[in-house]
Amino acid sequence: MVETATGLVLRTHPLTETSLIVQWLTRNHGRLATVAKAARRPQSPFHGKLDLFYLADFSFSRSRHSALHTLREVTLRDPHKPLRLNLSYLEQVSYCATLIEQVTETDTPLEGIFELLNGLLNHLPAQPTQARTIFSFELKLLHELGLSPDPSSVSLKSETKTLLKALEQNTWSDLPQLNPSRAQVSELNRFLHGFLIYHLGKIPPGRQTTLAQKPASRRP
Repeated sequence: MVETATGLVLRTHPLTETSLIVQWLTRNHGRLATVAKAARRPQSPFHGKLDLFYLADFSFSRSRHSALHTLREVTLRDPHKPLRLNLSYLEQVSYCATLIEQVTETDTPLEGIFELLNGLLNHLPAQPTQARTIFSFELKLLHELGLSPDPSSVSLKSETKTLLKALEQNTWSDLPQLNPSRAQVSELNRFLHGFLIYHLGKIPPGRQTTLAQKPASRRP
């Protein structure tokens, strides 16, 4: 039986000399793994359609014996080209994608998390890279998982509690209006680092690298 989905490419890696495994984050099916047969051949119908964080409509045949399904057709919707203009954009979204992989299971509907990552992909190139983007993503993801920190019960300064609530609740378009001080960024960083480890067990590599980045100017 052939099924359809809309998904974001989370990662790809070779399976054989000609075939590729594609990991997807989809709205209705959650995370899926598909094999794109002959995708590494120059004349493949998949050529140019399967790269990191591409948004696409695709069809696949579900395997009866494993979690690796067969990719049938792909229609590219958005390659998110602006992400390729600056390495810091890719580093930030790569950390966020890895965090999603850590906290979610395969074949489980993840509509809210899909929309969260897609929103981040559209937001990143429109603004300089900032620590607030990572904090906001982490808080929004924790909310989707039912693990939102309660500002009234955490040991933070009142201004930082207000910032925490805004980062979780504000839309991506409203995020640039928040201009936390260096002290607030430092305090919130320490809090979220401990909170994530306590509730998730570990934090994927790359978090501190993305937070240490100097703001990258938006490209025209």
